[in-house]
Amino acid sequence: MVKFIRVIFIIVILGSIFFILTSRKEKVSEERPNLSNMMKLTSSLFENMGLIPSTYTCDGADINPPLSITGVPEGAKSLVLILDDPDAPAGIWTHWVVFNIPPDTKEIKEGVEPTGSQGLTSSKKIGYGGPCPPDREHRYYFKLFALDTKLNLKEGASKKDVEKAMEGHILANTELIGRYNRPR
Repeated sequence: MVKFIRVIFIIVILGSIFFILTSRKEKVSEERPNLSNMMKLTSSLFENMGLIPSTYTCDGADINPPLSITGVPEGAKSLVLILDDPDAPAGIWTHWVVFNIPPDTKEIKEGVEPTGSQGLTSSKKIGYGGPCPPDREHRYYFKLFALDTKLNLKEGASKKDVEKAMEGHILANTELIGRYNRPR
C-alpha cells in the first residue's frame, strides 16, 4: 500500500511540474509576438496570388510595381527585397535583389528602385527585371526580410551572397506573390 501511495504521489508531482512548464511556455509565447506575422508587403495593383499587370513585365514598361511596407520590427537595421520565379524551366530565376534598404522605408514607388544596394539578377544584370515567363503562367515571389544588421556586401552581390550574409540576422520576413502569363 505504501508503494502505491508513493507512485500516486510521484505521478501527481510530475503532472504538476508538466502543467506549470506548459502554461509558462504558453505565457512566454503570448508575451513575445511572432514578428514575421506583423511585417507586410503589399501592392496597390495586385493582391497576394493576384495577377501582375503587364506594365510591370517584359511585355510592358518592365518597371517595378509600387510596393508598401508595414510592420517592420523595432531594431531592424536594414531590409532586403528579393523577387524570384520558382516556376522557371531552368530552376529558380531571380528578377530583383536589393539589400541595405533603410528600415524606415514605407513604400517603393512605381518604376523607382528603392534606396539601397542592387544585387545581380539571374540575367547577370543589376536592377528590376520584370516577369517574362517563356511557357505558361508563373508565380513571382516578392520576398522582404528585416535584418538586425546592414550587409557588408558591394553593389552587384549575387543573391547567394546576400542570402548567406543574412543568415542569423533575420528579424522578420514576409512575401507577396503575384502571377503572370504572357499573352499568346
